[in-house]
Amino acid sequence: MRIALIGCGYVADFYAATLPNHPQLELAGVADRDAQRLSQFAAHYDTRSYGSNEELLTDSSIDLVVNLTNPESHFEISRACLEAGKHVYSEKPLAMKLEQARELTELAKSRRLGLSSAPCNVLGEAAQTAWKAIRGQDLGEIYLAYAEMDDGLIHRTNFREWKSESGAPWPYRDEFEVGCTLEHAGYYLCWLVAFFGPARNVTAFSAQIVGDKHIDPPLEVAAPDFSVACIEFESGIVARLTCSIAAPPDRSLRIIGEQGVLIVKDCWDYGSPVLLRKRTPFAIRLEKSRVGSRFISLLNRRLPLTRKPSFQFRSAGATAMDFCAGIAELADSITEDRRCRLSADFSLHINELTLAIQNPEQMGTPYRMTSSLDPVAPMPWAADS
Repeated sequence: MRIALIGCGYVADFYAATLPNHPQLELAGVADRDAQRLSQFAAHYDTRSYGSNEELLTDSSIDLVVNLTNPESHFEISRACLEAGKHVYSEKPLAMKLEQARELTELAKSRRLGLSSAPCNVLGEAAQTAWKAIRGQDLGEIYLAYAEMDDGLIHRTNFREWKSESGAPWPYRDEFEVGCTLEHAGYYLCWLVAFFGPARNVTAFSAQIVGDKHIDPPLEVAAPDFSVACIEFESGIVARLTCSIAAPPDRSLRIIGEQGVLIVKDCWDYGSPVLLRKRTPFAIRLEKSRVGSRFISLLNRRLPLTRKPSFQFRSAGATAMDFCAGIAELADSITEDRRCRLSADFSLHINELTLAIQNPEQMGTPYRMTSSLDPVAPMPWAADS
């Protein structure tokens, strides 16, 4: 299937780097509103550069368009692609507003076109291994899932110097103004929805806790840099998801069941270890022991991955993901005339969940406290000197 990219920024290199893993995909060309960036990317990957989006969309040889533009442009660009009769794979989120995401979904269905959205890491080996253990009843009845998406204190790093392979700078202003929830929550939401089914409701809190990101001029949008959500799935399972760009890096997952605990160390690594700890009487006693809790990890058993990751791509950071796996899944579903695992409905559901976590007051006002209290005094022996 012949594909084209719209958007040649930082993330586009991650797609180009993993495209060779999928010989059924042929990169036919790229487009970008920045002429210099377009020329630089096209030359680096020896592919055609289109003079405009319109020129690309009128090329009848293009089957599928990959939308890698700024999130604010996702809706407009994807709609234009669908109206031009192209299948669409979009970077996350599908749209910045729920009604826009719904419109894209309905448009794709009405035109009988494929529509899907990143992230696609649920298709990776670590996620599939964890899911297989869940289906195999290794955990017994599942109660809870704790997912972490903390990416460290980004504004204290040298982020201004980050560049992709083709030389595109990391779009730090866009990243900070969009917020870490819209950028990162989907990496675990797609796992949780695939594992446990659709969500029934979500209770969330989000806030900007680091006001000064050392950006000059200052950011125009005060997007949340921290969020926490409790999600109840229709299956009855409850998950807690935390996102931040302040806490130390942690992209782990724990799924807690009656018979065991499943642990994944890093959802950004398709080859991440997947560990299983059986909840035997001895393990439960060890968990509750003050000394034994230090050694509880020794009981973890490493599960063999469903298969060895078939690619060697690794960015300058910790990312080890096949970004093109989602495009390949969409293309294969079209060719094989079957339902895409990352269908438009799936992408819409992830989009809605993400927006509910990012904007809890807009999507549903949280409970407001009515009681208050005076400050609590410390004990005399702990008072400030």
